Amino acid sequence: MAKLKDIADRVGVSISTVSRVMKNDANRSVSDETRKKIWETAEQLGYRTLRPAKKKKAEAKTAYRIGCVVAIPQNKYNNPYFSVILEGIEKELAASGMRLEFVYSIEKEADTEQLQALVEEHQIDGMLVVERIDPEAYRWIKANVRAVVGVDIADREVPVVSYDREAAAKEAVNHLIEQGHRHIAYIGGSEYKDDFRAEKRFLGYQSALKEAGLPIDDEWVIDVKWDVALSYELTKQAFANNAQRPTAIFAASDMMAIAAMRAATERELKIPDDIAFFGVDNIEISEFTSPPLSTIHVPKLEMGMFAVKLLIDYLENQYEIAVKMVIPYRCLLRHSTSSKLAHVTT
Repeated sequence: MAKLKDIADRVGVSISTVSRVMKNDANRSVSDETRKKIWETAEQLGYRTLRPAKKKKAEAKTAYRIGCVVAIPQNKYNNPYFSVILEGIEKELAASGMRLEFVYSIEKEADTEQLQALVEEHQIDGMLVVERIDPEAYRWIKANVRAVVGVDIADREVPVVSYDREAAAKEAVNHLIEQGHRHIAYIGGSEYKDDFRAEKRFLGYQSALKEAGLPIDDEWVIDVKWDVALSYELTKQAFANNAQRPTAIFAASDMMAIAAMRAATERELKIPDDIAFFGVDNIEISEFTSPPLSTIHVPKLEMGMFAVKLLIDYLENQYEIAVKMVIPYRCLLRHSTSSKLAHVTT
């Protein structure tokens, strides 16, 4: 059986140097070349020892190419709702060492072809779809992109991150009913090109009134198509054309509510004494309206962040089924629904 001296003589080093190498002693320097010769000689001579396993190189985290399609046709980064979702998306991607390859919205048929070109040009691995988009474009994305995650869309075939819009609207309207309101108007828009009254927030409004035994006044159910200017103009017209006005207005977004509040104040109606307002989204400006707007806090930032986490999980094949992640919302009561609130939540 070979001894340390035999190895030392063959390599041309001291016995102590061979001993240190065999014990993996790193306190005293031995060149990599010498260590290699010692181990090779030991193996040739049949010296029994446990050679240290080679250290595996740390596996680099895969960087995926991520794209995003947003429902809103323009000013994506300036819209107070979508911009926060996009902030969450970009924040989480940055934390994972990635970035958005592009953010795109579809306004006309030709845009679908442009989207296809972008996907191919950037070699997109995963796509985030924020709210409903053109059906043809959506089908193409699902068929041609490896992994797709939706933000606040209804599709059982893909993972989705959302909040319960119907429950949120119902809670807001129930608060108005509890405040004593019996004539509550609704302002909103449709989801993509669906029936205006099929939108989830309208269904929540409708459910709350039905359970309370209250009627819906069709003259005060206003489709403003998610347009701020229309919200102001059509609310103004409704005040002018209807002798009976509501004592409260529930708007499906803060932007719509704020525009309608202007129409009310121009008629010299006091908020909330003459008419109360409740919105949805909790955009930053809602806390600074006069009076501050009661609203549903939608977890916009978190929805964007969790959508990215979910997309990466699917790209790494961690799930085989389409998970639906519902993020909780919060009801924020401010002075636009009651001037007598003992506590105001901001």
